Order: sequence, then structure tokens, then C-alpha cells
Amino acid sequence: MSGLDGVEHKTLRVNGINMHVAEIPASGPGKDHQIILFIHGFPELWYTWRHQMTALSSLGYRAIAPDLRGYGDTDAPEKVEEYTYFNVVGDVVALIDAVAGGDEAVFVVGHDWGALIAWQLCVYRPEKVKALVNMSVAFPPRNQDCVPIPTLRRVFGDDYYICRFQKPGEIEAEFKELGTEKVLKEFFTYKTAGPLYLPKGNLFKRSENAASASKQWLTQEDLDYYVIKYEKKGFTGAINYYRNMDRNWELTAPWTGAKISVPVKFIVGDQDLTYNKPGIKEYIHGGGFKRDVPLLDETVVLNGVGHFLHEENPDVINQHIHSFFQKFL
Repeated sequence: MSGLDGVEHKTLRVNGINMHVAEIPASGPGKDHQIILFIHGFPELWYTWRHQMTALSSLGYRAIAPDLRGYGDTDAPEKVEEYTYFNVVGDVVALIDAVAGGDEAVFVVGHDWGALIAWQLCVYRPEKVKALVNMSVAFPPRNQDCVPIPTLRRVFGDDYYICRFQKPGEIEAEFKELGTEKVLKEFFTYKTAGPLYLPKGNLFKRSENAASASKQWLTQEDLDYYVIKYEKKGFTGAINYYRNMDRNWELTAPWTGAKISVPVKFIVGDQDLTYNKPGIKEYIHGGGFKRDVPLLDETVVLNGVGHFLHEENPDVINQHIHSFFQKFL
């Protein structure tokens, strides 16, 4: 079950792991085989990019989307500390080398954790990225005075989802009890302009109206694909990214004050929980974002759209990606 016609699936050995990669070769006008690398977030897979891959391959791009380490059909190392920025960016750099050749740069599109990985890729290896379209998560400049998890606990409390993710095995057991399909459906249909809380014994508490009003874009077939993969793999690898937030903060000390030297377009939905975190709008629109990302071309805020904007509103997102990357052909 690939979920899409025309998708080629392969397994590549990168950075010491076996990575599953989905690809749709370029067709349509141009056929210049410019590569777009799509980097997914949580709780997604390569499949989250199905609409973008189909549309952009028809416009002459070679569309490539991996399952990141810990996800889908890619290896999931057992140790929590093997899911740092350095590990995952290492995977992505090795993947770019494998598909594009050692001296080539590619276009990159990221969302959620994929956006965070893409930002870090641009910090460490900007020569690998021609231009970047990032969604949902703005560049997070390192604050040397704020350790991430203690800060989140202080601001949001222990029931905040990232705080609830910290203890290995705990949230996984609760997810198992609730059922994979229910968990995934709740994450994908969360469209509240505010923080996500997961109180123990009362996960995903909200009204049925909120749940039903925001899932038109998620078909049962789509959900089934995710469920099959998460039933097989579990959530641990994906959640281990969150368990490295403090470790990432420690490891990235040498990059305090680093700026992004790659051309960027940033897109976010106005109902995205990430856009509504305290201080984010002020950072994005008040000059801080442009200071840290000097080649920021444009920030696009989509009205009425939640976190999974590229699935909720694929045609608009596809047009934004294409129009931006066209500038660099």
C-alpha cells in the first residue's frame, strides 16, 4: 500500500541506518531534474507529502521524501540519545549525497520537526541547500539562558504534550491503551490555536464538534496508511526526538547566535498551535525572524488553517513552493 501511483520506494544505507525513501521522478515541462527533498514532522511519514510530490513532479522536479529515523520503514535505533539534531541531520546530508551527488545542492521543504531539522541542516551545511520552504516552526534561535524542557514545564505545566513525552515508555503505554488509530486521528485533527495538553488518564480531551469539524482532508485511506506503519513501528522513535530537546540545546552551544544563510520562504496557518505559542508572533513579525534569517523572502500566514497546512490546503502550498523555487532555477 503505497498510497500513491507512480511512487518508487527504495531503501538506502545512510549514516549507518537503512532509510526508506519514496520518490516520484520528474515529468512534465522542463524535466530538469531539480531535486526537492521533503522532510516530515510528527506524527507523520513520507506520506504526508503525497500531494506535494505529485504536483511538483509534474512540474519537472524530482520529488524525494524519506521516513526519518525512527519512523515508518526506516530503522529505529534503540538508544534515546541517537535521535539528536546531529544524528538526524547526518542522515539527511548522507541522503542528499546519495541522491544528488556529493557536490550538489537540493531544494528542501520541511514541516514541524522536519522544519527544525531543515533549519539545523542550513546552519551546519548551508551549501547543501539551494533554497528552503519551511512550514509551521519558525527558526528557533538558541537561548543560552533557557533550557528547553524546564522552561516548557514552567510556562505550560507538566501536562503539556512535550513534557508528557519525556519519560521513556510512559506515553507509549497510554497511546497503546487508547489505540493507534485514535491517537493518530486526534493529532492530525487538532486545530486549536493553543497548547496541546495530554493529562494522564484523559488524553485528547475536547468536544466531538472540534474533532469532526477539522478532518475533511484526512480520508480513512490516509489514516489507514499511517495506522499500519505506526502499529508496526510504534511511537517511541518519533517521540525520542522530543526527548533530545535538552541534549540538542547542550550540543548546539557553539551555534549560539548563528544565522540562516539560505533563501527561505516560511508558511504557517493562523490556527497552528506553533504560531500561537507565547512570543512567536512577535518574533516572526517584529523583526527577530528576519534578523536571524536574513535571506527570508516572505512569511505567509494562511487564514483558517491549522498545523498540517500542506495536507489541509495542498494546492495553495504547492503553488507557494513552486513559485519560490522557480526563482533559483
